[in-house]
Amino acid sequence: MYSILLSAGWPIWPLLIISIIGLAIVLERAWYLRQIHIFPKNSLETTFNLANAIAQQKTVAEAEITAIGPLFPVGPLFACVLQEKANGNTADSALEELQATAQTTWLKLERYLGALATIATVAPLLGLFGTVVGMIEIFGSQGAINGGAGNPQQLAHGISVALYNTAFGLLIAIPALAAWRGLRAMANQRQHECAEFTRQLFKKLYPNLVNTK
Repeated sequence: MYSILLSAGWPIWPLLIISIIGLAIVLERAWYLRQIHIFPKNSLETTFNLANAIAQQKTVAEAEITAIGPLFPVGPLFACVLQEKANGNTADSALEELQATAQTTWLKLERYLGALATIATVAPLLGLFGTVVGMIEIFGSQGAINGGAGNPQQLAHGISVALYNTAFGLLIAIPALAAWRGLRAMANQRQHECAEFTRQLFKKLYPNLVNTK
């Protein structure tokens, strides 16, 4: 492997750096977007139990509501709805606060995906840059630049730089693009699930608003 890196020349190092970053993003997002992480066991049951208590006008401590927020990534969204109803705020006010909290929640679900898409786009370009560097070395080895005799060793090195960088660029870009599409689909699915759970929660707490629409 080390010999391949030497043959590929210095343009390969930026590709290696972004490949490590891309792999880290894929692993982190794949772990983060698991359903069991977004909606841990008993988290929804706990939330809806509190919603039932609030809807029945039972006394619910504010600490019980705020405790939901840190428990799981979408906890602040559910806690927002519960808190608005517990404070006696209207449905319109609750919707306004819910939309603001939802924006923050969606950003958490989509975090780093833009960087992964950038890696998938930039990798082929870096590979092309390495190819150009290799072609320059090839022309230099043939005396096209210096006007001297051809250098077979430099010619071979230029070919290696050109081919290896092209291959590495594609090798990084293709999996990165596939991973980005897969993780984007996972994020959209979690967002849809979260929106549906929030709708059910809002329907339970504000039944009059739902019935009038």
